[in-house]
Amino acid sequence: MTHSSAPSADDRSTVTGRRRIAFAVHTDEDGLSDLLVLIRSLVLTNPAVCEDFVVLHPGLADASFDALRRLHPRVVTRRAEDRRDVFRLEGYDTVVALDPGMVVVGDLGELLRMRHGVGAVQQLLCAGEPGERRAVLPDGLFVVQRADVDDALAGRLADAADGDLGPALDGVLVPLDPRYDFLARRLHDDLPVPAHVAVVRFTGPPDAPGYGPATEARRRFEMSDEEFRAAYCALPGRRHPDLLAHLAPPLLAARPSLDLARTVADVHRQQGRYAEAVEVLAPVVGDRLDAPRCHETLGVCLMALSRYEEAEAHLLLAAASPDVAPRAFAQLARLAWLCGREDEAHAYARDGLEADPTDAGCHSWYVRTRPDVPEPRQPGDAADRQLAHVALFAEGQENAGDKVLPEAVRMCFDSDTGPRRWYRQPVHRLVDEAALEQLNARRGVIVGGGGLFLPDTSPNGNSHWQWNVPDDLLARLTAPLAVFAVGYNVFDGQLYRRGRFAESLRVLVERSAFFGLRNHGSIDRVRELLPAGLRDRVRYQPCPTTVARHLAPDRFASVERSDTVLVNCAYDRAGLRFGHDYGHFLAQMAGALRSLRDRADVRYAAHMPADEKFVHDLRREHGLALPVEQLYDLSNDGIRDLYGRARLVIGMRGHAGMIPFGCGTPILSLVSHPKLAYFLSDIDRREWGLSVHDRELGPRLAERAAAVLDDHAAAVADVHGAQEFLWKTTRSNIEELRNTFRMG
Repeated sequence: MTHSSAPSADDRSTVTGRRRIAFAVHTDEDGLSDLLVLIRSLVLTNPAVCEDFVVLHPGLADASFDALRRLHPRVVTRRAEDRRDVFRLEGYDTVVALDPGMVVVGDLGELLRMRHGVGAVQQLLCAGEPGERRAVLPDGLFVVQRADVDDALAGRLADAADGDLGPALDGVLVPLDPRYDFLARRLHDDLPVPAHVAVVRFTGPPDAPGYGPATEARRRFEMSDEEFRAAYCALPGRRHPDLLAHLAPPLLAARPSLDLARTVADVHRQQGRYAEAVEVLAPVVGDRLDAPRCHETLGVCLMALSRYEEAEAHLLLAAASPDVAPRAFAQLARLAWLCGREDEAHAYARDGLEADPTDAGCHSWYVRTRPDVPEPRQPGDAADRQLAHVALFAEGQENAGDKVLPEAVRMCFDSDTGPRRWYRQPVHRLVDEAALEQLNARRGVIVGGGGLFLPDTSPNGNSHWQWNVPDDLLARLTAPLAVFAVGYNVFDGQLYRRGRFAESLRVLVERSAFFGLRNHGSIDRVRELLPAGLRDRVRYQPCPTTVARHLAPDRFASVERSDTVLVNCAYDRAGLRFGHDYGHFLAQMAGALRSLRDRADVRYAAHMPADEKFVHDLRREHGLALPVEQLYDLSNDGIRDLYGRARLVIGMRGHAGMIPFGCGTPILSLVSHPKLAYFLSDIDRREWGLSVHDRELGPRLAERAAAVLDDHAAAVADVHGAQEFLWKTTRSNIEELRNTFRMG
């Protein structure tokens, strides 16, 4: 099979501060067979962990590592003469140094969550003899925080020659529990491996007499590639999608299985690799009536490829099963809505509610697609006097920022933001011939704002970003087209397929009369994907939420501040946001918020119901309760009023920073996505951002928040000053577009 391009990960860790973690081993050719056992043991005992596995070697041929690569998708090889090079391994923040003689038999999560110093076990030497002592052995396990190992320390470690690295590590050594580097020689006389041990290290032959239980623990991982793959795929609980995607397909090719095919397809679907998911699942499922969950998965993946007729057929087969029916009918309602079939969408949602009256997905679609209730209102302008707005129009309890944003875009062009002057085209709905005719009838088409350059919120096979428009129909758009304040919203570390997106992007830029992105980081990312001749057409247009004070000056002319600090967090794609650092983040936030509660009324601003996880986790883990402001239930004016009255907003969502900033309220950003750092860079206020991975997040956040509260008038003036360039740019772009759209 062939595809336009392989999916690749977007790496912006230098922008977000995301911690880069690696396992590292130094080996020569003699240690390669032991290394196979080590990798198998690591994967099978820590199935949800998939970090880079760096193999340092003295100059082995690249083919020497082929067997390792069959076991792990992220094997990295580097030349190094000495094992102590793990202390200066470039490109990583945390390095877990292992030894080929080790076998992992337990959970290593605690090591991956470490944030300070150099962790190591101080081994007891000459136990039971006079003068017994402890030493940090050079071939032991280390957890190295690269920020704590400078050149001087690395030099001392390299020079240490007495077999004990402890003195060289003075001041940075973090003693580890011996279970993380348990010497097999302690288990003489066939003593069993203690249940709490996580890593067993053999310093001699693994099959030496007297070490039967330890040898048996190691022998569990001496297996063929096929046995290893089967063992991993059979594990219960959470498994890392990269490992599943690497290990399952060869097994599936050798022994086709419906359950395994669905597992592999689900992994591909989670990674946005919908074509691969269909290719794996479709041949095994066929039209079998006994596999409703497989039909559901296949239908969802086909829908993501815009193969709507095939998707509908499989979802209908899934809906025949009572267990799957509610979810399948919700997907059928979404599919019908995407294709502009409102009545059918409503009927599918009703069928789903008949199967399960409590199903939230079906209820949402039933409400969203019910026939409009006739009401008296002013007739809309003629089509050629209207502008078409292509955007994500949030409804119900969807993201509060996505509710405010479309209205803010329209406020840039007209004080009347309602249906009389504006024709709404939902960005996710398929642009077919009928939709194209409606768009061409308008005086102009505005696409945006928001992070629409994102591959997976509502995937489609036509563009591979959020506007569901085929290239040939986009090329036939005759109304003037403006892309306005759109953002490149790919997460740090997120996989996506660039080929189709890049081609759709090229057509979009060629067709646009104006192409403005909301931050310079997005401009740089998009220009990377365009031919050289089109790059200069990409321009800067700030998000209009950031200039709300200028768009509605009367509303913000005299703001009476409450003594309130609002906090917001986000949990979509939590693995990409937090990695192994969520517990650290939560603890640091608890410390900072306790400090702030002595200064202000600290409340939580939830943009959507899922955001409230922070409040629940904070109370459960740290005994700290916060009142919740449910922004998703407020009107746009209510959201702006709440943010406009606050003294400070500490936000992780993009619009938990941009909306209050636009209202004139000081902000501090919890950076877990590049877009927050991009915005702060644009306004030259990088110091307003703190990475969620920051080792000293709590004290730094408390200090910066206190500085804002101590001199609040100056902080507000700073916000107003930072807005000026954004407003000047926006006003200039609006004047240009009013001419483009022939607006009086």
